[in-house]
Amino acid sequence: MTQAEAKNDKGVDLFAVRSLLFLPASNPRAIAKARDAGADLVVLDLEDAVKPADKAEGRRAAVEAVNTGWGMPVAIRINGVGTGWHSLDLDAVARSKADLVVVPRASSEHLVRDVASTTGKPVMAMIETAAGVLAAPQIAHSCAGLIAGTNDLRADLRLPINATREPISAALQMIVLAARAAGIAVFDGVFNGLDDPDGLAAEAADGSRLGFDGKSLIHPNQIAGCHSAFAPSAAEVERAQALVEAFNGGAERFGNEMIERMHVETAKRVLERAG
Repeated sequence: MTQAEAKNDKGVDLFAVRSLLFLPASNPRAIAKARDAGADLVVLDLEDAVKPADKAEGRRAAVEAVNTGWGMPVAIRINGVGTGWHSLDLDAVARSKADLVVVPRASSEHLVRDVASTTGKPVMAMIETAAGVLAAPQIAHSCAGLIAGTNDLRADLRLPINATREPISAALQMIVLAARAAGIAVFDGVFNGLDDPDGLAAEAADGSRLGFDGKSLIHPNQIAGCHSAFAPSAAEVERAQALVEAFNGGAERFGNEMIERMHVETAKRVLERAG
């Protein structure tokens, strides 16, 4: 599937997204800063980032914000099914100009389909539980993208609060596999350190190596490091260009290695990523 074919029905090319900036919909200052922060996609959060007492105001603010002009796609993350805010959030998203809706703790294809049909928006499903990981292959076929919810996943697996990514590496790989099998984009979870650019860079680079298209972020100061990690280097772009130009069809020699169409397709994705 090409990037053009993978665009959802709102015209958002999620394969071109490197950064998903999450921010509280109830925080007008954060929304104002996000407009010029340079993220590829902004997610106005009605769930974890908003206190129960502020849910109604956050919902109103999110609808108002997405109804004005942005320089990037904007999504709204709703509260989960079973909460008292879920239905109200669905109604608000349906009448808004949000480009996408983000579903937390997605655990079934049925839930994703229901949100999509109710809101009329493409869905990005957050895989944050053991049940969600096991259902990811089915969920992926009913949404526009998957997002790994690494913090909630650690909690659901009852891991220590300071657990590294190693105990959830198999789950992350399963999420990537599910997305790729369905031909949709997939995004890594957040890095919790706000003043640790080296840690962010290392985790983003790890996510890129795992096959993620981009990463969820919780602060604008993480955007530059994220973009750097998910952008091909100058050497990678140069090699990809040379490989595409040298290919004549079938298996053939390129420098000191053998290449075939699969390698050319990979090289073309590098060039698309580089713009």
